[in-house]
Amino acid sequence: MKVEFSHKFKKKISKLPFSIQQKFDVRFLLFCNDPFHPLLHNHSVDPPFTDTRSINITGDYRALFIKEGENYFIFVDIGTHSELYD
Repeated sequence: MKVEFSHKFKKKISKLPFSIQQKFDVRFLLFCNDPFHPLLHNHSVDPPFTDTRSINITGDYRALFIKEGENYFIFVDIGTHSELYD
């Protein structure tokens, strides 16, 4: 599996509270082992974001990613549900 992080994603995650960053790390490891693990609630967000999927980080925080190939993912955004979808 190949995973990349967009500049926007890196910038936003660096500004999040450390506890949220840690929770992302845990969920990211889970994602790497099984992208469709039930705890991640991996689902499409098309619309409003074409070809984009979301995983849960906490009850309110989500990470958005694009699947570019069979085993190639790019994380493009992270934030609360209202930050991402409003």
